[in-house]
Amino acid sequence: MNLFTKLEERAANGNPVRVGMIGAGKFGTMFLAQAVRLYGIHIVGVVDLRPDAAKSNMKLVGWDEAAYSARSLDEAASSGATYVGDDWEAVTAHPEIEIIIECTGNPIAAVTHALKAFENGKHVINVTVEADAFVGPGLADKAREAGVIYSMAYGDQPALASDLVDWARACGFSVVAAWPRSQMDAALPPVYARHGLGSLGAHERAGRARSPEPEDVQRIP
Repeated sequence: MNLFTKLEERAANGNPVRVGMIGAGKFGTMFLAQAVRLYGIHIVGVVDLRPDAAKSNMKLVGWDEAAYSARSLDEAASSGATYVGDDWEAVTAHPEIEIIIECTGNPIAAVTHALKAFENGKHVINVTVEADAFVGPGLADKAREAGVIYSMAYGDQPALASDLVDWARACGFSVVAAWPRSQMDAALPPVYARHGLGSLGAHERAGRARSPEPEDVQRIP
């Protein structure tokens, strides 16, 4: 059973996944563009330092104005609409919200938001990867202590890299290196040159590249 099927079941049972979002900038808006097309997800609240900008972004990606016109989180939770405001603490504390999505891009703020969400028994999906790079293991420990789930966002590069590592290990491969590709672009040309691939196009390099030597890779546990 896949995730879409499970979401459809939640929708059919009148029990959607109830979400609170903190931050409605670039990454938050990308998710909002998907969420408006998915059954089984109810975004109860969206908070941002600039609520008007958040509403503008929601309209840009296809939300009807009525869909984000709730006057409070309580009204949103009961009506199925979405409340847009600037009080992140209210979102992390609201009893009807199950999951907090942290999308601010501010690592210090993201840690504060995540810790408060854990205190209130909320699961957290962290899109602010800088916060995870800084204190991710600590956040995971705090989530376990609170009995909730701490996760990166599927679709973002760190989560996709982890997913590929898990897939490879499940296939019986021994993974010696993994990285989000964009972070390695500057380091790759010397590797291509060392293996005589510098003059080839990207597709040709992919077809002829040999396994990198130990000094070319960043090893992970």
